[in-house]
Amino acid sequence: MAAEAKTVEPIVIDGKNAIMGRVASIAAKLILKGNTVYVVNVESLLISGGKRAIIKGRKEFLEVGSVVNPEHGPIHFRRPDNIFARTVRGMLPWREPKGKTAFHRLRAYHGYPDDLRKYKPMDISKCMAKKPASFYLSLGDLAKELGWKE
Repeated sequence: MAAEAKTVEPIVIDGKNAIMGRVASIAAKLILKGNTVYVVNVESLLISGGKRAIIKGRKEFLEVGSVVNPEHGPIHFRRPDNIFARTVRGMLPWREPKGKTAFHRLRAYHGYPDDLRKYKPMDISKCMAKKPASFYLSLGDLAKELGWKE
């Protein structure tokens, strides 16, 4: 007799007004455990710190490249979903097979896709921003500063 495969519901995380690093660490832990994680409203994630310093640091990172060939240099993401995914990837053991397979279980989206509305979002109240909005920079605003056009 063949054992029935049990279907596991994917985990949906709504990133609206949540701190990016905290959401990324939760997502990294969940995908390492074998869950499929969808992070929606990625452009609304918040980065704590000084806005000028964050933007300046990211723009300096854009200038890093290879001396020999620009195609060899680091890939500089400008879209919010790619920036978030790269943040999560930095929290995984990327060079091990378990890290690579875990990373493929992560999806990040702008907005809230209609096909994911049937799932209840995970409670991430401990990741929400506690200070006023002026203390944070949204990931969408950072992406626009780096050259992303919606």
